[in-house]
Amino acid sequence: MSAHQTGAGLPQGNAPGFDATPLARRTTADSRGFFITTRSDTKPPAGTDERSTAGREIMDADEIRRALTRMFHEILERNHGADGLLLAGVRTRGVPIAERLAGHIRDSEGVAVPVGHLDINLYRDDLSERPRMRVRPTTMPVDVTGRTVVLCDDVLYTGRTVRAGMEAVSDLGRPLRIQLAALVDRGHRELPIRADFVGKNIPTRQSELVRVRLAETDGIDDVCILDRWVD
Repeated sequence: MSAHQTGAGLPQGNAPGFDATPLARRTTADSRGFFITTRSDTKPPAGTDERSTAGREIMDADEIRRALTRMFHEILERNHGADGLLLAGVRTRGVPIAERLAGHIRDSEGVAVPVGHLDINLYRDDLSERPRMRVRPTTMPVDVTGRTVVLCDDVLYTGRTVRAGMEAVSDLGRPLRIQLAALVDRGHRELPIRADFVGKNIPTRQSELVRVRLAETDGIDDVCILDRWVD
């Protein structure tokens, strides 16, 4: 089966695949793929970092590895094996999480579970608050229809990213079910969304920021709590 691709807001030219984003959600992007809105007052003052350098580590590389090992076992147990599974990593750090889970399943069960890359930016409900947003393609190696799609993300917070992810998946077909795997659940939900598989529950204050770093994207595996920049 050919791969399904969406590159909402980006010039497609003669690229293979198709744009599955609804027309109402399409918009323009500059040459670097950044979605442009009219607001420009959401950045911290010049020279001010959004987060402080101080923080405390709550997961190291070994703890992340153990969490993902437990999560892949739970995914297989909940779904009675790997048949019909599709792991969809929410860009950016949800992608390596999905790929690691798929690697664990391959090593354990000898089954190659397909992994998709999901960009949810144009499905967000806060577009007006994000003056420069990069839009990247969504790629699915198989049709989502009739499959159990496991959305994979690094941090579950308000639930709004997950809602956007479910909309993005539903635009590609009709999955049998959608499940959620999150490396970290920090609470403070704004929508009635709960993760099916969680690496670690971390109580946080809303004034704090949970930073996940993974070797594939950041060169290191760790999870830290940082102080968020406040005006």
